[in-house]
Amino acid sequence: MTDSAQPVFQHRTVLLDAAVDALALEGVRRDGVYVDGTFGRGGHSRLLLSRLGPQGRLIAFDKDREAIAAAAQIDDPRFTIVHDSFATMAAALAARGVRQVDGVLLDLGISSPQVDDAARGFSFRHDGPLDMRMDTTRGLSAAQWLATETEHQIEKVIRDYGEERFAFQIAKAIVARRAEGPIDSTGQLVEIVSRAVRTREKGKDPATRTFQAIRIFINSELEDLEIGLEQAYRSLAPQARMAVISFHSLEDRIVKRFFAAKVNVAQPDRRLPIRAVDLPQPQMRLIAKMKPSDAEIAANPRSRSAVMRVAERVAEHASDHPAAGALS
Repeated sequence: MTDSAQPVFQHRTVLLDAAVDALALEGVRRDGVYVDGTFGRGGHSRLLLSRLGPQGRLIAFDKDREAIAAAAQIDDPRFTIVHDSFATMAAALAARGVRQVDGVLLDLGISSPQVDDAARGFSFRHDGPLDMRMDTTRGLSAAQWLATETEHQIEKVIRDYGEERFAFQIAKAIVARRAEGPIDSTGQLVEIVSRAVRTREKGKDPATRTFQAIRIFINSELEDLEIGLEQAYRSLAPQARMAVISFHSLEDRIVKRFFAAKVNVAQPDRRLPIRAVDLPQPQMRLIAKMKPSDAEIAANPRSRSAVMRVAERVAEHASDHPAAGALS
């Protein structure tokens, strides 16, 4: 490698075959429209394209400019990349003349290249600028947010998004340290957290939960997930499937509850005179819950926390498709 050469960060796609298999691209559905809501480095997208028929179509989303650059290398007329969050799915599909899709795949969290590149500021293992934005063209960096936010709000974010029991101590230490000067590197934040957190689970860095919390908050990850799940559901054709891969309990809890609400539809009082045919029907059915195999975890330790949930839309509901509108 020359001095000017850029390092190449590798990414292993988690549950690659299992996720694409879950969308059941068979028969006429091979020529359907599919959504990869989190392109990353394109592992799922490339496999989807290899299984699509000649009339098939794949629309992928990503907020990361480097992911968009990787997507630009795919020369396939069936493929479209959107530089935005999958939370904008409804508008993006409508703008492209798509009213219904035959499958949606969401692979949540961050990719290995984002973590391994110190310049992105996601990792507590590599010192670099404290940024953490997936889209560096929008919003506040982590350093900018920590420089101006109140101690109470910092504590709340670290507690709620990181499930960190030492959130109070960490927030207090951050505010005390910033009074001495800017906190603008990941190494500085790691040092602050390490001094504030005296105990931690064996094998886990004290800064793990804090970095997770700030990253999730800065990128509005949970808000995007809640919006994106509903928009994905509303875009699904009958019998179309949605597969969602999550990597921590906060994400998985949202996905689990979303699917459960679509499967277990609230029923009216049995004493009311309502015909069985008029009772609310389940909107989705659960297909699978899956985790990586021991072999995949051995080959890619970062996959060990992944959980994939798959559900299928089972019926058409008039309320799900407004007239103006374009799965424990």
